[in-house]
Amino acid sequence: MERRISKKVRVRDVVIGGGEPVVIQSMSNVDSRNEKGILEQIARLEDAGCQIVRLAVPDKESLEVFGRVRAKTDMPLVADIHFDYRLAIGAIEAGADKIRINPGNIGSRDRVLAVTKAAKERGVPIRIGVNSGSLEKDLLEKYGSPCAEALAESAVRNVELLSDLGFDDVVVSIKSSDVRLNYDAHMIAAKKLDVPLHIGITEAGTVNRGKVKSAAGLGALLLAGVGDTIRVSLTGDPVEEVLFANTLLESVGLRKPRLELVSCPTCGRTRIDLASLAESVEKRLMQEPGIPEGLKIAVMGCVVNGPGEAREADFGICGGDGKGLVIAKGEVIETVDESELEDALIRTIKART
Repeated sequence: MERRISKKVRVRDVVIGGGEPVVIQSMSNVDSRNEKGILEQIARLEDAGCQIVRLAVPDKESLEVFGRVRAKTDMPLVADIHFDYRLAIGAIEAGADKIRINPGNIGSRDRVLAVTKAAKERGVPIRIGVNSGSLEKDLLEKYGSPCAEALAESAVRNVELLSDLGFDDVVVSIKSSDVRLNYDAHMIAAKKLDVPLHIGITEAGTVNRGKVKSAAGLGALLLAGVGDTIRVSLTGDPVEEVLFANTLLESVGLRKPRLELVSCPTCGRTRIDLASLAESVEKRLMQEPGIPEGLKIAVMGCVVNGPGEAREADFGICGGDGKGLVIAKGEVIETVDESELEDALIRTIKART
């Protein structure tokens, strides 16, 4: 695929755009006043492969917490600001690596200017957020509804506003929960703007449904070459967002797989809860420290094809009736109880890599 090449924007030590690899982002869902909880979640997100974390800054107390969090992590942090331009300036002064605003809800041109001035002085980029649920009134009147053309026009308008104020260090996000509308809006904006695009399906829904919508909407954009940074929005643990975003990027060929997991579809011979085991193994391997990338792992459910398939992988486990095999590089290492298969696999991988 031929990727759209935008300007480059630096967020701490992460470069967005300019043909650089697509960057995975997420957003903390811990109470914005809970410093300890935020730091713990950031650590979990980092372990999962997240490269940038956004934090809501709705009030002065959360701004103070943001500053303390900034001092205790190296993770690039984005301050999410709505309405109060003073919070945006305060977040910049507190060390935000990027801020996310909708210029239209910040207020007057003078207030937007004050934010851009503070950002420019400290080399902090601004992410312009355009959302189908908060379009400008005149665009709603012009188009009659939050259509793709309206979203794209809002994005172009806000980029031009900041440019008129002398600020060009910009990333744009355009989000809708409507997959088709979201796709069309990005394709229009991609032709009119040269700034990096942060892609996502907003309010995608529960984990399962949200993954389907994100795979359809974001996968289509990525295959069309559009998207410099990505967030999968799910109602649940944001670690799930990061893991799925990585899987999506691997699926469209934009990242080398961190691991390849092979598991059989199960049949009447299966005497083990293979679906749960495979899910648990995959999730744990993606998060467990010390697991090298690029491994092929087999999780098989019976003695017919299981041992052979597992021998083709770097490591594997093969379940039976209460017991199972642990296999490394084609060699059966040990036989363990079914309940110990996952731990035995992890132990073996760490011992032999």
